[in-house]
Amino acid sequence: MTETFSAEELDAAFTQFQKTVADVADHRDWDVWADQFTEDADYVEHAYGTMHGREEIRVWINKTMNEFPGSHMTGYPSLWHVTDPSTGRVICEVDNPMRDPGDGSQFTATNITILTYAGDGLWSCEEDVYNPMKFGLMARKWCDRAAELGTLDAPARQWLETTGAMFGRRK
Repeated sequence: MTETFSAEELDAAFTQFQKTVADVADHRDWDVWADQFTEDADYVEHAYGTMHGREEIRVWINKTMNEFPGSHMTGYPSLWHVTDPSTGRVICEVDNPMRDPGDGSQFTATNITILTYAGDGLWSCEEDVYNPMKFGLMARKWCDRAAELGTLDAPARQWLETTGAMFGRRK
């Protein structure tokens, strides 16, 4: 039988989750983010697959968010969220803005995240639903703009010349 949580408890847990996410965005300590999951949690990521367990999630998130484009994202704020006490879930839209390439222009893409609460401030599952092509095109446009401005750094250039090449020069 699945434990049920009130909307208030889910909201409070999600508020804390978002505070931790904001802190991680500032300090880039992805271990703190991974610690929000139960030891046996699953993380479903449609482009990378499913990670099983907190430690597998930890390894994956550290690698992913320390490489371009994750390394150039400045925050992960929720634009809206809803709670479903009957399933213990919080569903939200997450914004993923890139840092300023040097002229104040903004590049971002969003995803839908489904979090399943386990109690005691921990989450047993996260699933991110998004269009990888949309993220790739956004990152490519960021790289093109940074290159025009002379601010394209080595990690972004490497991505642009390898993975980014598949996104073509679409305006």
